[in-house]
Amino acid sequence: MRSVSLAPAGLEQVAESESTRTDSPWSCTVWDDPVNLMSYVTFVFMTYFGYPRDKAERLMLTVHSEGRAAVSHGSREQAEKDVSAMHSYGLWATVTRDG
Repeated sequence: MRSVSLAPAGLEQVAESESTRTDSPWSCTVWDDPVNLMSYVTFVFMTYFGYPRDKAERLMLTVHSEGRAAVSHGSREQAEKDVSAMHSYGLWATVTRDG
């Protein structure tokens, strides 16, 4: 069955773009700091996210060399949970929007 819209022309397109925008994934971004050892940051990524050592080390090296790295992606709620966890480990982290 075909649906019929009673909305004015163009309104559907705005609504679609708004819903698409809210569905965009979010990231937990970890920032470089002068306090934590690289081995500790690798340990945190392995322990909390369950990343294998090679991925955890790649992310840690990105944080170290580029100043930051997006270490997880998903809903805003998940990103906020991950940021909170990074803070509990003593890492600097923020929620950022992908895209």
